[in-house]
Amino acid sequence: MEKMKKQKSQHSRAVVLLIILQFLLGFGAFISGTLLAAVPDGSLIQMPVSMLEYSPFRDFLIPGIILSTLLGIYPLVVAYGLWRKPAWSWPEVINPFKQMHWCWASSLAAGVILLIWITVQVLMLRSIVFLHILYFAWGWVLIFLTLMPDIRRSYTKEPGKP
Repeated sequence: MEKMKKQKSQHSRAVVLLIILQFLLGFGAFISGTLLAAVPDGSLIQMPVSMLEYSPFRDFLIPGIILSTLLGIYPLVVAYGLWRKPAWSWPEVINPFKQMHWCWASSLAAGVILLIWITVQVLMLRSIVFLHILYFAWGWVLIFLTLMPDIRRSYTKEPGKP
């Protein structure tokens, strides 16, 4: 009986890597975004408001809220979904890939959201630094990992199951 439990809960290395990357993205973005929203002048993380000169924002409040939710909480929920595969009905409502578990589609979306965030950030800040390149690559890694056949198989629903 114990052996069956272990086998059922095991994930492939690719799935574990995807879960870790989603978790790290979410954790880091949630902390950073929360700090930016809490003190919108950026002083807590030593980001000057002058960085926003070409953006529509006067301070980091709105970017901090967006960062902590879209790239913080969202990937944390995705990481949990990839790990536990909960049978939640609410994410299934917006899942465009009905043959896949909602967390698979959400993982793909998290990669796309990260790419959009970094692209918009580079355009608004009118500069590219190492972290932009790192997170742009991270977004592509999330997308490519999610699309791997092994991961697709892990999150394909069994016929007849919701």
